Amino acid sequence: MIKLEKLNAGYRRLHVLFDISASFEKSKINVIVGPNGSGKSTLLKSIFGLTTIYSGSIIYNGVELVGKPPHEIARLGIAYLPQTNNIFENLTVEENLRMAGYILPKEELEVRIEEVADLFPIIKSYWRRKAGLMSGGERQMVAMAMALLRRPSVMLFDEPTGGLAPKIANEVLSKIIELRDTLNITMILVEQNAKKALEIGDKAYLLVGGRLIFEGGCEELLNHPKLASLYLGVSH
Repeated sequence: MIKLEKLNAGYRRLHVLFDISASFEKSKINVIVGPNGSGKSTLLKSIFGLTTIYSGSIIYNGVELVGKPPHEIARLGIAYLPQTNNIFENLTVEENLRMAGYILPKEELEVRIEEVADLFPIIKSYWRRKAGLMSGGERQMVAMAMALLRRPSVMLFDEPTGGLAPKIANEVLSKIIELRDTLNITMILVEQNAKKALEIGDKAYLLVGGRLIFEGGCEELLNHPKLASLYLGVSH
């Protein structure tokens, strides 16, 4: 699905990722964890064409992504959801969805809006409400619905539960599980709450200092006698 080979990336002269080689599982929840500043968000942005790639490759279904702008990557079926600024706050929920699907034919857009509204019932309750007046969890649901309008094969989530109350955070993570199970979407999830993310994930990737030091099962990392306590704050 997505394979990184000796990826070196950053922001102009700021080198953040060093020789990252990894394969992300199709139709699974792939969880990227690690200490603050380890390059987790930079890895997502690199896949979506938002960083400087110094060397290496990012292969998606046999297509090289390095060098492609974000809008081309989006057309290939990859959706990126940043932690903040992922909705239009001054527009209503309906207007947000229509903006997200502006390139679709009108009849097709109506069908897809109905599809995502069925996936996120809360959206129907706030159809005419300004998105900026919604809670953090509700905004994340709208952002997910906007991304799903284009029927992506891959969704990149950058800390979707950041700043949310535990109950709301669990609802967001439950929705991510539902999307994997019902739509077979490949999820690549960066999450600060490592324990919670590893509990719902299928495959784990541990970044430390911009280097990948673990790739394997989530349960394996969660129960690792050294790595879990040293880097994730999980005690055994």
